[in-house]
Amino acid sequence: MGERRRVRAYVGLGSNMGDATTTLAWAVRALAELPGESLRGVSRLYGTAPWGVTDQPEFRNAVVALDVPAGVDPATAALELLARLKDLERQAGRRRRRRWGPRELDLDLLVFGRHRISVERPPEARSLDAGVDPGKAARRLEVPHRDARERLFVLAPLADLAPRLVPPGWAETVASARRRVAATEPPDAVRVVGSWDAASGRWV
Repeated sequence: MGERRRVRAYVGLGSNMGDATTTLAWAVRALAELPGESLRGVSRLYGTAPWGVTDQPEFRNAVVALDVPAGVDPATAALELLARLKDLERQAGRRRRRRWGPRELDLDLLVFGRHRISVERPPEARSLDAGVDPGKAARRLEVPHRDARERLFVLAPLADLAPRLVPPGWAETVASARRRVAATEPPDAVRVVGSWDAASGRWV
């Protein structure tokens, strides 16, 4: 019965190494092909200024909406999805690097239905940077993503798909959060650089 129930999950995508746009298009297609999951939406593609560590190339960011099995409980289902995301990062060639540094592919679980989750990550769901970033070694999975409401490179594409969504624990919609954070950022911090073309499976 649990496998028949579905949860709407939002996943953030980021890359700034190599052909980042092509990498993110591959990631969207790979997410759409995961067994038991359904791709329900793809945001526009954004060019975004680096956050945290600024001496690196500009990022490409997007968000996808997935309907995934609810599983036996929200935490277990979210961890199963997270493990799949980490596996896709490895397939894309992601390597261990410094915190907030360059990324071949970064996949973050932003929102998981109406659930608030805080749970220890098993080894298969831990960050690939855990070995070089002690801050990530024991980090719990927290959903909604604990930094999402303050990061424009997350809020902008998420607002494309769910502007009226109020994630659990938030006191504002995604669109309101985007406007609030955008008012504090330079005008060119986040800009649209493409739209998803489902027929070709890429951004144009």
